[in-house]
This record gives sequence, C-alpha cells and structure tokens, in this order.
Amino acid sequence: MSTERPRSGYNYPNKMGRIYLTALEDIMGKNGLTAILHLAKLDHYIDNYPPDNLSKEFDFDDIAALHRAVEEMYGPRGGRGLMQRAGRALFANGLRNFGALAGAGDLAFKVLPLGTKVKIAVPAIAKVFNSVTDQVSNTQEFPDHFIYTLERCSMCWGRTADKPVCHTAVGIIQETLKWMSGGREFKIEMLDCKACGADMGRLKIYKEPLAE
Repeated sequence: MSTERPRSGYNYPNKMGRIYLTALEDIMGKNGLTAILHLAKLDHYIDNYPPDNLSKEFDFDDIAALHRAVEEMYGPRGGRGLMQRAGRALFANGLRNFGALAGAGDLAFKVLPLGTKVKIAVPAIAKVFNSVTDQVSNTQEFPDHFIYTLERCSMCWGRTADKPVCHTAVGIIQETLKWMSGGREFKIEMLDCKACGADMGRLKIYKEPLAE
C-alpha cells in the first residue's frame, strides 16, 4: 500500500520550486532545511532541488507540507516570521525576473510617482502567478488599500488552522512593493484564509507606505 501523499494536481514551475527551496536554505542553513524536508516527508528534495526549468511539476501539496513542517518545528509565531522571510527571499532571488514584474527595474518605471508604482505592482504580482502557475489570484482596488485574493492557493492546500497560514504570500508582496518603491515598506494584513474555512484567502495591502 502506497504511503505517498495524494497530489493536488496543481503546480508551480520547477524553477519557482528551486528558488523557494534555495531561499529556505539561505534562511535556515542546509541542515535546517534538510530537517524541514524530512519532517515534511519531502526527502526526495534533499540535495536534489527541482530542475531550473518552467515545467509545472512542483506540487501545491509540497508547498503546504513545507509550511506545515516549518510551523511544527518553530511554532506558529516563529514559522510566520520564517515563511515571510522566505517569501521576501523568493522574490529577491528570482521571482522579480518573471513576466510582468521584469520591467519594473527599467528607468521609465523608476521615475513614476509612488502611488502609480503601487497601482501597477499589486496587479502585476497576481498576473505573474496566474500566468506561470496554477495559483489563482486577483486584486480589487479601494481608496486606501487593495484586496489581493488567493482563490486557489498552495500554502494552505488541504490544511485546517485557527489563523491564516499563507505567510509566504505576505513576504512576496512586501518585497515586491519594497523593490518597486525604492525601499519603502508597506503594511499587509491577512484577513481570510481557506485553511480557516473562508471561501478564499484575502490580503489587505495599504497604499501608503509605513513611516520611515
């Protein structure tokens, strides 16, 4: 009888999986990541990261298992901080070179007003994930904030929790806005999560940067 977890059928490109595991290794060290992979029953990734290609083979269930293992090892609060750091590193280590985000380093973008940059950046994140992964995200704009939705999400796939668990998404968006705004930090709140029984994940992204 097979002991393998069932696959979700939804995937990220191998390249994103590789960047993600590399980001975790940078934060936790090689031994720390090995322990997490073992706890997550993902031993096949130890010293064997996904290939550097865009084939969609890095399963949502693997992402959820990594999140669960980090929280088990470091506790909910420690896990939240680590996964947000992983999201920031994921963006910095390569996600910023994907699709709609790639042009944000151009001079023409850099000279735009801050408010315009933010209005471009938030939908651009959703567009990247919708175009190259099986994640489904959308954005809604309000006078002082955006709502970023996670309608199909890897981080909470198959999970149940008392509080939202999609901390990597917060880190990705934080680092995206920091990069696009020239170093400013923005407040992001997780309002809803499928792991908590919501119909979808919702993140509130404030338009105004935090005071320096």
